[in-house]
Amino acid sequence: MRLLSFVYRGRRSIGVEIDSRQVLDIPLVEPSLPQTMRHFVEAGSEALERVARSLERPPRGAILQKRDLRICSPFSSDERPKIFCIGANYAEHAAERGSKVPDEPTVFAKFATSLCGPDDHIVYPPNASGLDYEAELVVVIGKRAKRVPQSEAFDYVFGYTCGNDVSERHFQRADRQWLRAKSSDTFAPTGPVIVSHDEISDPNSLALGSKVNGQVRQNYNTVEMHFKVPKLIEFISNHLTMEPGDMVFTGTPPGVGEGMKPPQFLKPGDRVEVWVERIGSLHNTVAAAD
Repeated sequence: MRLLSFVYRGRRSIGVEIDSRQVLDIPLVEPSLPQTMRHFVEAGSEALERVARSLERPPRGAILQKRDLRICSPFSSDERPKIFCIGANYAEHAAERGSKVPDEPTVFAKFATSLCGPDDHIVYPPNASGLDYEAELVVVIGKRAKRVPQSEAFDYVFGYTCGNDVSERHFQRADRQWLRAKSSDTFAPTGPVIVSHDEISDPNSLALGSKVNGQVRQNYNTVEMHFKVPKLIEFISNHLTMEPGDMVFTGTPPGVGEGMKPPQFLKPGDRVEVWVERIGSLHNTVAAAD
């Protein structure tokens, strides 16, 4: 199932894609179901099953044309998901930044206020000079996870989406913490949809990549992740409780702007696309701060 959040006539809602042109507005079909993505994820398989039944004979009044919708990040900042991120999870990306894959996953975080959605602007911060993109597969957690073994990790996955771990490299080098470099406003574009876990049997076998102004920058496969999705869930949940709607940015492959010779950083007006096989493409334009 392909789930999305959207705004229609000033109302934020959640829905499921019927096809490339049509969306079923879930609250219009099942008013008793949760009306935010985080609460829907928390409702789990029961909510998915009820929506699946509705898709068999969807009521005409609940079918919206995608062209009339503004597609949003699956989760709003008001829903406050925790955003876990993994650094140096692809050996070639680590090498292009002059490092190597660590012995254990390197985990950092983004704030919910860094979220933005498809076609939202990535804001170029004041004093920035090294703005960069990072295409990533994002795991959406489906239920509370604490000390989960790898063998059970997929039981805690709701689905997957695309993410762009926007990074300001000069901030990243200058600051002792990565907070400003990784979690500035709009530095976590996600979407356009969450694909439920049952439709992606192996998240560690998906092509992914990025383009800037139509030029291919990254073109790789998640099979090359050093730490696979089950290991990441085990490692994080051994230290930090994961809750429904939390997300894990699983790391980026080689091809970032910093790794090019000479480096090619983003600037206002640049159009960035990140994509993941079987999920879709996420487009954003860089815009100067007000």
